[in-house]
Amino acid sequence: MSNGNYFNEKNTSRFAFGVYRNTTAKKAGSNMLTISTRAVDDQQYSVGTTTISMSIREAQALQSFLNESLAVSSDS
Repeated sequence: MSNGNYFNEKNTSRFAFGVYRNTTAKKAGSNMLTISTRAVDDQQYSVGTTTISMSIREAQALQSFLNESLAVSSDS
C-alpha cells in the first residue's frame, strides 16, 4: 500500500460490498464504499442489480450507526 491505494471486496449470496481508497487523490469519487444487490434466480425479494455508493465519511457514519444499533445490550 505504498502508493496510497486500497481496494477490498466482499461478496455474499445477496450483496457485493466494495471499498476503494486513494489517500493521495483529491478527486471526488476516489474514496468510496459501494453496496450492490446481486440478482438471485427464484428469489422473490431479488430485484436485479442496484448499487448504492457513498463517501468513506458517509460509510463511517453508517458504521457508527450500525455499531450502536446492533450492539448487544445487557438489558435485552
